[in-house]
Amino acid sequence: MRAAIAASGLTRRFGDVLAVDSLDLEIPPERIYGFLGPNGSGKSTTIRMLCGLLLPTSGRVTVLGHQVPEEAEAVRRRIGYMTQRFSLYDDLSVRENLAFVAQVQGLSRPARQAAMGEALELYDLAELSDRRAGAMSGGQRQRLALAAATLHGPELLLLDEPTSAVDPQSRRDFWDRLFDLAAGGTTILVSTHYMDEAERCHGLAILDRGRLAAHGAPEDLTAGLDGRVLEVTGEPANDIRRWLERQPGVFSVTQLGTRLHLLLAEDVPADPDTLAAGLAAQGYPVRVRRTPASLEDVFVAVTRRDARPKAA
Repeated sequence: MRAAIAASGLTRRFGDVLAVDSLDLEIPPERIYGFLGPNGSGKSTTIRMLCGLLLPTSGRVTVLGHQVPEEAEAVRRRIGYMTQRFSLYDDLSVRENLAFVAQVQGLSRPARQAAMGEALELYDLAELSDRRAGAMSGGQRQRLALAAATLHGPELLLLDEPTSAVDPQSRRDFWDRLFDLAAGGTTILVSTHYMDEAERCHGLAILDRGRLAAHGAPEDLTAGLDGRVLEVTGEPANDIRRWLERQPGVFSVTQLGTRLHLLLAEDVPADPDTLAAGLAAQGYPVRVRRTPASLEDVFVAVTRRDARPKAA
C-alpha cells in the first residue's frame, strides 16, 4: 500500500535557525497520524511544507503520489488544511463562509449547494447557518472550520493544533468526527500538544528541535519504557518529590495528589523495595509499585535525551 505522505531528509532553515532537521516520515493512508512535540519543535513548519505552503531547504516529499513542491497545485486540490487560528471570516455567516470556500475550491453550483447542505447537517451547523462566525462559540467555530476544510471531500486532511481553544467536550466531539472521516477513507495528519489526543492516533511522531525523536503506535512507544516507571505514594508528597528529584538516575517526577509518578533512566533498575527502603531511611514511609508507562513518560524520555541523568 502506497504511503499517503512520504518525506525523506526534509529540512527547513530560517536563516541560522534549523527548524526541521532531516526528517524522514512515512504515513499510511486512511489513518490518523499525530505530531507531538514542544513548542518550536517543527510541527507547524513540517505541515506547511507537506501541503506546499512553504518550500523546504532540502529533502524530498511525496503527497498522494505527487512531488512537493513541484506538483503543489495538484496536491492542494486533494487536501484540506485547518490552521490553529480560526482563518474564516468573522463578518460572514456560516453559510456565506462555506459558500466562499466552496467557490475557492472550484465546486460547480450544484456541487456547491449539495456539499454545503451536507456539511451543515453533518457538523450540526444547520440552525446556525445565518449566524456570523464572529458571534459563535469556540466549539462552534471549530466545527465550522472543519466543515470548510472538508467541504470538497479531501483525501488528506492536515490539522495544525485544531483543538487548542475549545473545551474538553468539544474536543471529544471533534475527535469522533475525525474517526468518522478516517473510516470513510480520509488520511489525517494532526499536530497536538494534548497527550490524551496523541493516544487516540493510529500512529505518532514525536518531534524535538526539528528532529524525529520517536515514532510508532502509541502502545508500542509506551511498551518501550517497560520497567522504568514507578509510583510512589506517601506524605508529605512535596518533600518526597524534592528528595527524589535530587537522586542520580531519576529522569522525572510528576506529582499527582499524594502519588508521585517516577521515570528512571535506562540504566537504573526499577526496584520498588530498594526505593521504599531508601525513602524510609529518610523518614518517609511510602508505598512503591511498578506502573505502566504513559505517553507523557515517552514524551519526557525522548525530548530530554541530552539532559539524561547518570546513574549512581
